[in-house]
Order: sequence, then structure tokens, then C-alpha cells
Amino acid sequence: MTADHGGFRGYYVCPGGPEGTGRIRRLALPSDASAVRLARQVTRDALAAWHLGQLEEAAVLLVSELVTNAVRHARDTGAIGLELASTSTRLRVEVQDGDPSWRQMDSLADGDESGFGFLLVDSLADDWGLRRVCAGKAVWAEFDVP
Repeated sequence: MTADHGGFRGYYVCPGGPEGTGRIRRLALPSDASAVRLARQVTRDALAAWHLGQLEEAAVLLVSELVTNAVRHARDTGAIGLELASTSTRLRVEVQDGDPSWRQMDSLADGDESGFGFLLVDSLADDWGLRRVCAGKAVWAEFDVP
């Protein structure tokens, strides 16, 4: 078990809109390579508990990519946040880090391997995006629940 790095932890049930009750799993991750393994395991455990095993392969791959990027680009900015949230119709994955900058899709050069993560996220998720947060940025992705 890794130490809690000042973030929030736990399972939460929150009221949903028309979709019904939602579930949320939040975790602060260390800003080192161990974060990726921990994030994959937390994602597997949450999806199993929520009976969303059919999304496991894509969601774990996406979480792995997003957390790897956060570790690589925000190594010196503190903890990385992972949030998984589900309703009866959507699964949302969000990774926050303390680096306020991000690359734009249209600024990636052809053949630039550093932009591969964007392409992977775009191919796996039904919807995704970036947003600014107080201490940096968040990358989120959503899956339709079959």
C-alpha cells in the first residue's frame, strides 16, 4: 500500500440525474512510476465492484496512458489525482496533475510520437477533453456503458 499524499480517498455514492445513482472513486497518486500500477489496480477494482467489467480493458489502458503522461510531465508538481465516476449510462475517468500546460491536437507534427497518447485516448473513449483546475490541468474521458 502506498502512502496517501494529501489527497482524497474513498468510494462515494452521489445522486445522479436522470441516469440514477452514481459512484465515484477518488485517489491521490504519488508522482512517480508506482502511480501507474496503482491506478490500473484501482481502476480494475472499481470496475469489478461496479459490474463494468466489459469496459475494463479500454479503461485500464486509458488510465495507464493518462497517468503515465501525468508522471512524465508533472513529476515535480506533487501528487496526481485519479477520479473514476459512473452512472448507469457513463463511465468517466479523470486524471489531474499540477502542470498547467498541455499540447494542442492541431500543434502536433506529423509523426510526432509524443502526440500518440492523444490518438490513443481519442480511439478508446467515446468523448474526452482537457480542463484547467486550480493547480494545473485535468484530462477526462468518458465511455458509454453498454
